[in-house]
Order: sequence, then structure tokens, then C-alpha cells
Amino acid sequence: MDIAEVARRTGVPASTLRYYDKVGLIAPVSPPGARRRYAPAVLEQLALVALGQAGGLSLDDIRAMLSPQGAPRVDRQVLLAKAEEIDATVKQLQAMSRGLRHAAACPAPSHAQCPTFRRLLKAAAAGALSRRRPASTGVAPRSPRKRAPARP
Repeated sequence: MDIAEVARRTGVPASTLRYYDKVGLIAPVSPPGARRRYAPAVLEQLALVALGQAGGLSLDDIRAMLSPQGAPRVDRQVLLAKAEEIDATVKQLQAMSRGLRHAAACPAPSHAQCPTFRRLLKAAAAGALSRRRPASTGVAPRSPRKRAPARP
């Protein structure tokens, strides 16, 4: 099938198909210089690329998992590492969600007076909430403490 047919059937733009060809994710069966034609198996290869991308894998990771014939060669260690990275991101996002919920319902007169919010600000200023760092460096909000009565 030609590149237009592959694009129509998969929803992948022809420009992306040409890029995938260039970086070695797919290969046309047509001779160089001719209009690109692909074997029907390219549809499954593109599905594998989409699945890998949805799982957060880079195109380099995906290419490493495809044999020259396009069949998957799964690197279980890469998949396990990606799963652990996703778990860490989920944990970080859950901590942020708890912090946001606390900030929305905090009984402190202002967020500037909320110890939990102050800890989150301090962590953000230190870069601990950046996605580039492991979730273990993030700050999980603590339970609200009872406050002593204000002094007159």
C-alpha cells in the first residue's frame, strides 16, 4: 500500500511516516526514489510505535525493540524501568493532588500562614517538585495540626 493509504488507515500523517522511515522505525518495500509503498505489516509496526509512545517510551527505545523485520523484541528491563518511572510520577502527582486539596480546604486565614502550603512552596523553590527529579524528593503534605489559640 502507498504512503497515502497507510496515512489514511492509521491516522499518522505522511510526514510522520517519512520521519519514521528516516529514523528506522518502519521501512518501505519500494525502491529508493520511488513513491513509498509499504507491506501490510507496517500497520502493526505503527500500532507498536503508538503503544510504546503511549507508555512513555522514546522513539529510540521503541526502535531498539523492533527487529529489522518489524517484529517486537521486548527489552523487559526497559519496560520495567519505564513502569517504575510511571509509578514514581503517579506518586508525585498524588502528593500534589493531596496538597492542592489541602490548600483548597485549609482552615488557615491565608495560604501564607498554612504550614503545609509553606512546605510545598519551599519544596518547589528547591526544585523538589520538578518532574526531572525522582518523586522521593517531593514533599508529601502532612495532616493539618490543631492550632493554638491566637494570643491577644
